Amino acid sequence: MNGRFKQASWNEPIVFELGNAGRRGFVLPKVEEEIRRKAGSLDELLPAEVRRASPPRLPQLSEVEVLRHYTRLSQMNYGVDLGFYPLGSCTMKYNPKINEVLAELPGVAMVHPYQDEETVQGILEILYRLERWLAEITGMHEVCLQPAAGAHGEFLGALLMRAYHNFNGEGGKRSEIIVPDSAHGTNPASGTMAGFKIVVVPSNSEGCVDLEALKAAVSERTAGLMLTNPNTLGIFERNIEEIAETIHSAGGLLYYDGANLNAILGKIRPGDMGFDIVHINIHKTFGTPHGGGGPGAGPIGVSEKLAEFLPVPRIVYDGNRYKLDYDKPHAVGKIRSFYGNVAVLLKAYAYILSLGAEGLKETAEISVLNANYLVKKLREIPELSLPYDEKKPRKHECVFGVEKLEKQTGVSALHVAKRLLDYGFHAPTIYFPLIVKEALMIEPTESFEKETLDRFAEAMREIVKEARETPEKVLNAPENTAVPRVDEVKASHPRTMTLSWKIYQQKHDEMRKNY
Repeated sequence: MNGRFKQASWNEPIVFELGNAGRRGFVLPKVEEEIRRKAGSLDELLPAEVRRASPPRLPQLSEVEVLRHYTRLSQMNYGVDLGFYPLGSCTMKYNPKINEVLAELPGVAMVHPYQDEETVQGILEILYRLERWLAEITGMHEVCLQPAAGAHGEFLGALLMRAYHNFNGEGGKRSEIIVPDSAHGTNPASGTMAGFKIVVVPSNSEGCVDLEALKAAVSERTAGLMLTNPNTLGIFERNIEEIAETIHSAGGLLYYDGANLNAILGKIRPGDMGFDIVHINIHKTFGTPHGGGGPGAGPIGVSEKLAEFLPVPRIVYDGNRYKLDYDKPHAVGKIRSFYGNVAVLLKAYAYILSLGAEGLKETAEISVLNANYLVKKLREIPELSLPYDEKKPRKHECVFGVEKLEKQTGVSALHVAKRLLDYGFHAPTIYFPLIVKEALMIEPTESFEKETLDRFAEAMREIVKEARETPEKVLNAPENTAVPRVDEVKASHPRTMTLSWKIYQQKHDEMRKNY
């Protein structure tokens, strides 16, 4: 089965090692004389302190060299358009190409955020409508589109908690945010960045928040609870109303981590569960590109009592025109330039518009169906365990443990994940949530058909068989990928990791000097 997959391997150097002095792939046109006369001298326009003393150290390549380089890199890469990408909790789904086309339209791509409001009424209308749609989908009163990603939205949510309690005169004592032990790592990080102390509550035998432990953790110091529902095990917190009552009766706020929103679209709304703040991962739930460090979006929705604290500007509509309203004295302040990643938000607008209410509902239904189909297939493999009540249906994702396999053969979750690459599948999330030993966290989303899920289940079965019969094959994987096992120590050590071309050049120059 694995013989069908063999990733391209070009041994491609980095772009700074290609080309030669004097080569160029693009020549800028000369400035028209009329423009030159009106603009004046460049030396007069730019102060000396901001002008380069020497040209930047950029590679010098012809157009065809650039084209070959990036084409080869793309052939050595793996993405959601190439195959199965079951990265649990990340909701890696298909990105409709029509949305990319729309975001590149000149009327969108060439708009400047400093234009007069009268000249950007169309974009403002789209953003205003998107806010209202997201508010309806999540059951919130108002939505802010500014945050650039999910964790950025979480940070804003924690700032809103702080602003709310400060406004009510309780900021000094509301110093704690509660998170479950299955929480995404960004939850405690975001709370800490906002100045809160993190209190962790355990899960019960069903994989849900332990209500008694939660009640014991709640106090007059509680600012709020950060929770996702369904949780990271793919289990719905059926006691959510009691959880909300516990937090609210203590004067705290309930925060919804939107990482798992894909599972409940059109079925139930966080606002109806009792949540006061919701962040929405546009790149997870609404079909925009995800990963690679590119622009994302993490809008925040809030209940009515928190609306006055949202960052400025707010888009308002007076019945005739759209405006940017900065007159919000209790706002926490801007957390991003302008009004967020507009191109990404436009793609989400098109995604929602194309699917409609019924389509979004079907998205949730198929994602849950796919996850439970995989649960059934993988439960047939004795070496895999489904912790926390294996008979209970999951929602959008499932978490299997391979602790039994690791003890019997030495093949761990990491090894299984690496071997999956040889079968042409992206690896699932591993070792998360931390409450599952040797965890494989799998989220198929609605983008993948039954045949793909069957092939994935069969690959898992084959890998377990290999672990028993020829464990070295799994322990040394991958072997069919462009890059084999990475030296994780060198990749993460400050002396050897290379995060940018400038760091590479610095290390390269130091190496040449020393040798």
